[in-house]
Amino acid sequence: MEFSGKVALVTGGSSGIGLATARELSRKGAHVWLVARGEERLRSALAEVEGHKLREDQRFGFSKADVSDERQVSAMVETVVNSIGLPDILINSAGEVQPGYVQELAVSAFREMMDIDYFGTVHTVKAVLPGMIARGSGQIVNISSVVGFFGGFGYSAYAPAKSAVYVFSEVLRAEMKSHGIRVSVVFPPDTDTPQLAFDRQHRPFETEYVAGAVGLASPQAIAESILHGIEHGQYMIMPGFQGKAVFWLSGLGRAVLQLAENYLVARAQKKMRAAAR
Repeated sequence: MEFSGKVALVTGGSSGIGLATARELSRKGAHVWLVARGEERLRSALAEVEGHKLREDQRFGFSKADVSDERQVSAMVETVVNSIGLPDILINSAGEVQPGYVQELAVSAFREMMDIDYFGTVHTVKAVLPGMIARGSGQIVNISSVVGFFGGFGYSAYAPAKSAVYVFSEVLRAEMKSHGIRVSVVFPPDTDTPQLAFDRQHRPFETEYVAGAVGLASPQAIAESILHGIEHGQYMIMPGFQGKAVFWLSGLGRAVLQLAENYLVARAQKKMRAAAR
């Protein structure tokens, strides 16, 4: 896909992976529209994205919207279409994480993860699909996670929502192929974003211990992987070595991967017991 002149709608565009991807799209000449819940951060992000534009005729804008609210999403997409045109590219990057031990997480946390991470993705896809189908083209990129295909200690609310995004993308890809609409799903590892900063304050010690053995990716690296994947027609986009390794092991050696996690969790719990003495 050529990005120059294309209309790109980026949810979660005020920070993290969404903002980094929006910057890269701007650099490649796309018209970019950002969506998030915080207006002040959106204004700052928009100025940053505009500052990386390739051409003077590029158009930009933002909408304050909660993707978990179907009516807000429908109104937002209508605004985008009327302002800069029907999106050629949809980047579904809006999301939240609530880590914790399953017995301590409130049921509301499980519902919130599904509402934002999964239904937020469904709402935006459903809002742009009629126009994309009528036009006969489009690119949809959904952001899942490495825990979306493996799970992960401490992510009993978050991992199922990201797994739902993965499976939804599988079905969407199959159904949209005949309509000329491409679908990609991205599986980022731990990424250095404001969301991760929140995650690290609340996740169990064992989760942090396991993550420390895996490493950290940058939003810029993830964004570059996303655009590279779109350019080359990739369905499954696995940024960095970590994601590829976990996916390979989860398919071909799931027992080995689980043994590795079990070992790291046991070491973390041993440290916790020693510290409690």
